[in-house]
Amino acid sequence: MLHFLPKTIIGVLAILWLTGNTFIWASCLYPVTLLKVIFRIKFVTTFFNIILNGIAFMWIAGNNLGLRLTCTIEWNVQGLEGLRMDKWYLVICNHQSWPDIVVLQKVFNGKIPFLKFFLKKELIWVPILGPAWWALDYPFMKRYSKSLLEKKPHLKGKDIEITKKACAKFKDIPVSIMNFVEGTRFTREKHDRQQSPYRNLLKPKSGGIGFVFSTIGEQLTSIINVTIVYPEGSRTFWEFLCGKVTKIAVDIEKIPITENLLGDYINDPHHREQFQQWLNNLWQEKDRKIDQMLGKSESDIPLTQVSLEKQDAIEV
Repeated sequence: MLHFLPKTIIGVLAILWLTGNTFIWASCLYPVTLLKVIFRIKFVTTFFNIILNGIAFMWIAGNNLGLRLTCTIEWNVQGLEGLRMDKWYLVICNHQSWPDIVVLQKVFNGKIPFLKFFLKKELIWVPILGPAWWALDYPFMKRYSKSLLEKKPHLKGKDIEITKKACAKFKDIPVSIMNFVEGTRFTREKHDRQQSPYRNLLKPKSGGIGFVFSTIGEQLTSIINVTIVYPEGSRTFWEFLCGKVTKIAVDIEKIPITENLLGDYINDPHHREQFQQWLNNLWQEKDRKIDQMLGKSESDIPLTQVSLEKQDAIEV
């Protein structure tokens, strides 16, 4: 809509819109959260959680409106059929750039329960957003390093207990837990440093979603496997806000949760190995899917890269 303006002006307007929209809806979250804290009765808490999720829905809808006003994007989204707001999902996705989060929120808002990320406990101190995440019951994780556990072995398993307690809030209201399996954004430098066997992906880290299945796996309805592709190449968040991304393709696959995914990832080495192999296979398929979405044929792919697919690519 505003494509006639200079790109820098569009970017500034987009930032102002997102900032103002965040202030408005975050200010709505806080008083409802205060009431929820005061009235600690289960059915009352559930009622307030429904209101908070509604506010979050409007927050993302406002962001999406700003996106439509400032950016002209050709969307190609496949696989939204059959998704519901009353189910529990684990959403996994490849990670190319910061706009990925905006893309996921745009695609899924109103289609599945509000997306929630596992966050480091320190992020609760981020101004405005930290309290908002806390108000929306984002699970804050406290992970202990190996060196600390060696010094204080009594802390072993405490991180699991903390996460289980945080996830207990999800039993009454459907939720979508989001995880970028690669753990970081894709760059060619990271790809080469890892010696990743995938053409378009970094090595997946199985620990994150294994941790999810170990804590709330039996509550989940299914896995939503998302593949995001920027046909013109990935961009920075600033370039995205400036309207320099004009094409985005998103493929969505719903995967049933089977018994082999529900073991004890943390304490059972055999289950952990099986789980890692499952994720390895899934990532190989995702790699091929990205080639297809980019219109690449096998003749476009170097033989050295094709042969690398057979290598083990899992990182815990």
